[in-house]
Amino acid sequence: MASNAEKERYNANSLVRGLEILKLFNEDRSTMSLAEIAKELDVSRTVPYRLLYTLQTLGYLNQDEHTKRYNLTPKVLELGFSYLNSLKLPEIAQPYLEQLRDTTGASCHLSILDDYEVVYIGSAPVRGVSAINVNIGLRLPAHATANGKLLLATQPYEKLKQTVYGTSLKPYTDKTQTDLAGFFEELETIRKNGYAISIGEFHQGIQSVAAPIFDRSGHVIAAINVVATDITFHSEFIEKIALPKVIETAKVLSGYMGY
Repeated sequence: MASNAEKERYNANSLVRGLEILKLFNEDRSTMSLAEIAKELDVSRTVPYRLLYTLQTLGYLNQDEHTKRYNLTPKVLELGFSYLNSLKLPEIAQPYLEQLRDTTGASCHLSILDDYEVVYIGSAPVRGVSAINVNIGLRLPAHATANGKLLLATQPYEKLKQTVYGTSLKPYTDKTQTDLAGFFEELETIRKNGYAISIGEFHQGIQSVAAPIFDRSGHVIAAINVVATDITFHSEFIEKIALPKVIETAKVLSGYMGY
């Protein structure tokens, strides 16, 4: 194991100082002058000057032309988002899935798109309603589920054509969309609305609503959905209760992803 002296030798002093400068800014001290920064670091003004210039060049700091005071730019958020993105989305989403389940009283799931199937990567089921619970890793046909239709609708058009054309829109119930032109029209509506609903398209008596989770570049990386049974929930549950809650949760998770 390296000694303290060896560790000190390997430290990149400029990097250490640069990070120390960024950490000086906070809610109560949103702007700082060169003199204030030098004082906080307990060094002469010449030491942080070059580092401040570099941080400006990289886009992490901005200097007011009139006051000559420095402030952080939104680019520093990328450092935090890089960390958050290194975490697994299911781990971040799980407590929110559980909160959504407890609020709505219905099962909630997290899923991604793999070719023409939805793959479930997170779940917060309601106990005793086994008919709508899913196992992690379960794959379902995208065209017959709310989360699947949503994820298909947010794909680039060329990729969507490659995915859907040549496939058979297999009917699972009498409500499953099997007409290709009609299906594309529905996907366009979903794209405009920003959410998807399915009622009895995969299983009779099962209804669901899904909303997208975006990453910081604005791409949809996953879907979160609420699933309910016609027997347990009234007819307006999906649109009046579940829809606003699932959209709200999706926005929070998109924020974690940097959107």
